[in-house]
Amino acid sequence: MKTRLYLFAIAATVVLAPALPANAQDATSAGAQVFKTNCAVCHSAVSGQNRIGPSLFGVVGRKSGTAPNYTYSDAMKNSCLTWTPAQLDTYLANPKSVVANTKMTFLGLKNPDDRKALIAYLETLK
Repeated sequence: MKTRLYLFAIAATVVLAPALPANAQDATSAGAQVFKTNCAVCHSAVSGQNRIGPSLFGVVGRKSGTAPNYTYSDAMKNSCLTWTPAQLDTYLANPKSVVANTKMTFLGLKNPDDRKALIAYLETLK
């Protein structure tokens, strides 16, 4: 019986392991689409290329209000946030609930799967 379980575990690992990178790639691809649909009107994914909003290149791990050459609201500059994946998830769900007087007028990304995919995409922007 132990041998069967051991063999099953090995077979499952071999079968499922190649799917893991594809799932991460799928999430990143889906996130790029979420970005294009919801964010690209105001934000760029290119370093130093600010638009109505700051460039989101390198946003994951960055302190709020610190993208170069962008004029932030006082609320965002003083929010003292670090854009971790968890913080981004909370912020993207309802920006004004996190930074009440942000200039960002976006009402939020309500679908948690979309937020997860978007954050996976943002993590690739380095």
